[in-house]
Amino acid sequence: MMCKLALRNVKRMAKDYVVYFMTMAVVTALMFSFNTLLFSKDVQNLFQMDAMMSVMTGLATAFIVPIIAWLINYMVRFVLEKRSREFGIYLLVGVKKKEIARLYFTENLLLGAGAFLVGMGLGLLFQQILLSIFYSMVQLDYKLHLEWNRNCILMTAACYLGCYLLALFRSRKKFRKMNIHDLMESQRQNEEIKETHEKAKRWFLPLSVLFLVVFGVFLFCFKAWDTGVVIAFLIGLVLTIYLFYTGIAAWIACYVRKKGAAIYRGDALFLLRQFSSKIRTLRFTMGTLTALFTLAILGSSVAFMFNHFQNEVLVSKFPFDVQVYSSNAKDDFKQEIALLKQETTIKEIFTYKVYENETNQVNAYLYTHLKEFGTKYLNTDGTPDWKKINKNEELAYCNYDTYMGLSDYNRLRTMIGLSEVQLKEEQYAIHIKDRVLNQIGDFSGQINIQGTDGKLSFAGYHTEGFSQNGHNGGDYIIIVPDAALAQMHPYYAELVADIKGKAPVDLENRLDHLEEDPDKISVQGHAMTEAASDDWDGEAIGNSCSGSDTIVTYTAKNLVRDNLIPEVKYMLSSLMFPLFYIGLVFLCVALTVLSVQQLSDSVKYKFRYRVLSQIGYSRREIRRMIFKQLAGYYLCPACVALAISGLVCVYTGGKFDFYTGVRAAPATYFLISSVLFFGIYLVYFIITYIGFCRNVEDQG
Repeated sequence: MMCKLALRNVKRMAKDYVVYFMTMAVVTALMFSFNTLLFSKDVQNLFQMDAMMSVMTGLATAFIVPIIAWLINYMVRFVLEKRSREFGIYLLVGVKKKEIARLYFTENLLLGAGAFLVGMGLGLLFQQILLSIFYSMVQLDYKLHLEWNRNCILMTAACYLGCYLLALFRSRKKFRKMNIHDLMESQRQNEEIKETHEKAKRWFLPLSVLFLVVFGVFLFCFKAWDTGVVIAFLIGLVLTIYLFYTGIAAWIACYVRKKGAAIYRGDALFLLRQFSSKIRTLRFTMGTLTALFTLAILGSSVAFMFNHFQNEVLVSKFPFDVQVYSSNAKDDFKQEIALLKQETTIKEIFTYKVYENETNQVNAYLYTHLKEFGTKYLNTDGTPDWKKINKNEELAYCNYDTYMGLSDYNRLRTMIGLSEVQLKEEQYAIHIKDRVLNQIGDFSGQINIQGTDGKLSFAGYHTEGFSQNGHNGGDYIIIVPDAALAQMHPYYAELVADIKGKAPVDLENRLDHLEEDPDKISVQGHAMTEAASDDWDGEAIGNSCSGSDTIVTYTAKNLVRDNLIPEVKYMLSSLMFPLFYIGLVFLCVALTVLSVQQLSDSVKYKFRYRVLSQIGYSRREIRRMIFKQLAGYYLCPACVALAISGLVCVYTGGKFDFYTGVRAAPATYFLISSVLFFGIYLVYFIITYIGFCRNVEDQG
């Protein structure tokens, strides 16, 4: 009998709480598909930094599991309260408390098992979609095939089952302490509305809004952000989120008491009272949902930032098919050329030198004016600290300014499809990163470049992508007529190559191994002789650098574009995918709580709407009223979350664009995330609205 009753109740729960069932299935599918990235042997074998994806996905799972546990615990207790009268009747007719507890435990396990099985089936679809997107992002081909990794299945099941059992045992313990009276009166406890000190509480609303305004002003105007200030604002934001709902409920109550003019317009009084009572009884839950919405939007916005960066900047950062650095300015790159000829079909190959003339003008100006370095290279009076500049601990730039001859520069430009540059004998130009130039502006008047016949005049800046993270200078390189090189010294050597088709997947590694153990590398059947050591860290000679990039950096002695771009995209994907993962789960969890609350209360509201129908409201008017009620309940936490996340996203987006050189409006990432957010939001709202109307209009 109890088994039949459990099965009947499970069917009813799946129908009444379809949003909860759907969300648990989707969460299971997301967990399974993302765990595939954690355990897939194919993904792990793609790159040397395979552990990064595993670590980041593992961290994301660690963030998500407590939220899933909170959702399950919330739903188990919520359903217990909603069915408390039913369980009280069971006790009255003689059913033992232990049997009722076992029945409830079984029902929830069956519901959870059903959602898990549906989720695993859906997870196979999500898995293929996720892997297809991942392989496409790292520029690799993917053939559809199912991955049934035992560890992936076990981890998904363990996380899911652990959250469920923990929630059920907590509720079972609470259930055993309740008596018939508590069970019969449990539902009424949430219906009690106590309005005390409302005039004082209503001030929480303007104070919350004021704090957000102050937070926005400080965020964009205050410069000295330290740990204490950050912690203070985080505490303030948490308090603002939770106190906002206390304030808005009190403000509505006071407004109704004063009989404000708006309450007599249409159905405003009914809706205001409904909204106020709901916010008051669920203000902590609403605050938690707002926090989840905020984190979801922030996570997806940061993911879109990195996605925009990899699509826009990566190709321009590495314009050459192959590029090799050597700190030995006399290096002829015989080993590298032999290896390239053996492994690839070369269209064009070119070796050249970068020069210096023992001056440090541009380096000093950048060290003292770029925000990345702050005041580290400045004296207290604002003048350059030449001792620190010459010591050059940062290694963003070489020990001396870097120069290139015009003929070499034009040869490199033609190799990457750029037009040649014309310079007169008394002129010079600067090729510099667009990000750096936008930050510091024109500084040509602050430097003095000498040629064979005196000072050279400035002929302009060039900002195309030119491999300026340690190869063609760090951030910049000064272009001078070839004649001016006669009075300079070769600083280091470079090789660039243009090859046909795609490079072999291990070409960059093989170039790296030439330096590690040249005697063991055989090229074209001959053992290579030991070459001069190329010192990338620059401690010996100081002629290597990395540039001033801060958020996403990649410096290496050997660059093979077809190898490194997928690797960098893999690194960025290791950040983006977990952020999307966290954002989607947080969003679905929060929306589930919103939907279930309204669908469960629809039975209680059924009587109220029936009364409205009896006094003359049409079905269309009642549905419009339901729409307004749900819209207010749904939009309130969404708007607060959008206000907070919008401020943070616009500020963060501006900083991201500033330091990476991405050209996009700072609000772009927030707007894209908001569209995704409201797309999922709308799905849950429509499901809730349809279910609510069906429950209210049900004549049973």
